[in-house]
Amino acid sequence: MRTLMDRQMILELVGYFASLLVLVSLLMTSVVKLRVINMIGSFIFAVYALFISSYPTAVMNFCLVGVNIYFLIKMAKTERAFTFLALEREGAYLQHFLRFYEEDIRKYFPAQALSGAGTDRVFLVCCDTTPAGVLTGRLLEEGTLEVALDYSVPQYRDCSVGRYLYRQLEEQGYRKLVVPTATEVHGAYLKKVGFVEENGRYVKQLKSE
Repeated sequence: MRTLMDRQMILELVGYFASLLVLVSLLMTSVVKLRVINMIGSFIFAVYALFISSYPTAVMNFCLVGVNIYFLIKMAKTERAFTFLALEREGAYLQHFLRFYEEDIRKYFPAQALSGAGTDRVFLVCCDTTPAGVLTGRLLEEGTLEVALDYSVPQYRDCSVGRYLYRQLEEQGYRKLVVPTATEVHGAYLKKVGFVEENGRYVKQLKSE
């Protein structure tokens, strides 16, 4: 009897955990994270439903797993409709963008990155007509860009904006990107997209010298 009660309690905890994962997934700003966490929660909930013989619930959640897998594969294979734009540093739109995301930007970048002091290059990436990310910096020498700010809005924080932006910069003739300093979180992102740490700086080769 005791063993049966323990198993029932464990099973209920699994159900609560699965429900919590589904709920947490709805709080994600990143579409990719939302679908991954929702898929895991739905799968666990489907298995839980099988154990309690709730077959309609199990079928529904297995279908949700399939839907999430379908859209994750579609997002991985589909090139998003990104657009690359060069902006003026003092332009009104850039200032509006930086003010709107200021609180989030300050989590990853020093205050001077927001001021734009010393920068002479500004690039904006849009997905369709929605701003997805911005990069600011200054030209150190021909082909080398020192990056002050390389920010993606939460909805597009899956590295796709950065990879698209770096391809566009390469087409513009830039050969090397240099980030003089980075927080631990931003440094991890830079390594993920191909930067190499060199003497405290992060360097990415876009073209062969």
